[in-house]
Amino acid sequence: MNSSSILKQQWQSLRSPLLSYVRKSPVSVRCRTNVTSPFSIHLRPHLPPHWSPKLPLKCAPLTSSDSLGPDQFPVHSGDLTQTLKQNWVSFLEILKQSNSLLPYVALTSTLIALVIPQSFTWFTTRHYAPALGFLMFAVGVNSKEKDFLDALKRPTELLTAYACQFILKPLLGYLLCIISVNVFGLPTAIGAGIVLLSCVSGAQLSSYATFLSDPEMAPLSIVMTSLSTVSAVFVTPLLLLLIIGKRLPIDVKGMVFSITQIVLVPITGGLLLNRFFPHICNSIRPFLPPLSVLVAALSAGAPIAHNIESVKSPFGVAIFLLAVAFHLTSFIIGYIISGFTFRDSPDAKPLQRTISFEMGMQSSLLALALANKFFEDPVVGIPSAISSPLMSLMGFSLVLIWSKGRKSKTKHST
Repeated sequence: MNSSSILKQQWQSLRSPLLSYVRKSPVSVRCRTNVTSPFSIHLRPHLPPHWSPKLPLKCAPLTSSDSLGPDQFPVHSGDLTQTLKQNWVSFLEILKQSNSLLPYVALTSTLIALVIPQSFTWFTTRHYAPALGFLMFAVGVNSKEKDFLDALKRPTELLTAYACQFILKPLLGYLLCIISVNVFGLPTAIGAGIVLLSCVSGAQLSSYATFLSDPEMAPLSIVMTSLSTVSAVFVTPLLLLLIIGKRLPIDVKGMVFSITQIVLVPITGGLLLNRFFPHICNSIRPFLPPLSVLVAALSAGAPIAHNIESVKSPFGVAIFLLAVAFHLTSFIIGYIISGFTFRDSPDAKPLQRTISFEMGMQSSLLALALANKFFEDPVVGIPSAISSPLMSLMGFSLVLIWSKGRKSKTKHST
């Protein structure tokens, strides 16, 4: 059987049902006349010869209810566009909520650094400043200049956080030093490491944790951390000299450059971008949370990987327990002291959380750098090496807990 015969048979099979449908259902067409009447149209001669040359058509006026409306033909392209928009919005919401995964990611990165340290050793100390600067840039993109000006007008809050940072916390470090050396018989170097950790400035991650739990308090937290970091150039050596009798020269120019690189430039860049190019900020804002989670995870795992031998030393478990006690007690003291001081403030709870983060999260990387540079015994740096991932894990776990508490209170109030 040749191809023309096959095509003919296929046409015959399609012709009968098509003609039957057309005869039973006259086609309504729009005409520019008010007369509705059957008429015939002559089909073009290129159609098959056995096709009926005339089809019954019904002409309806433009205002007739029988005319075909747009809803009789589904607009699939519009449905597809709507579906794509909904999927994109859902995707953006997932990106925005990725911050809730931060405690789990920090824990995972810590465990991986313990088991496979090679996976984090590429993230060296030269990456820390850009990484923390990126977190500050993310805060700046979501803030305004007015927020920082308002933060400077709250001296009581700034003074309270400063006192917690450089009075209560060094006293806590000295107490833990006495307990670790005199009660548990640990080496004096470990006690010195705990004191060193308690005398440095607050961590920049505390500002990011505040931003996640109470975004409106992030500028205040940044001002608190910046003040403690700038003054640490003079206060940290003085505290170490008073507590452990160690003269500790610090590179003032280096610390000023560090605070400029990590805080001032990224925050200013984010604020300017948000002010003059808001459309760019709106475009990149959904992608900042997952990138921030990745950066925070690397910052938590890398110190463990680079100091894996010290962490796995015979004193590792004891130092881990001391670090847990140090950070946990700091979080609690900051929360209680600020709650008592600002009990009549309309934003008492956000202030409690903010100052708790400021006191509980310490600049462990700075303490580790000082320990490696100015102390001969490498054991001094172990508390700082363990503290870095531990404070991140504890701080971001509190972010998760407090954020859920805020959401539940909001639902109940509404």
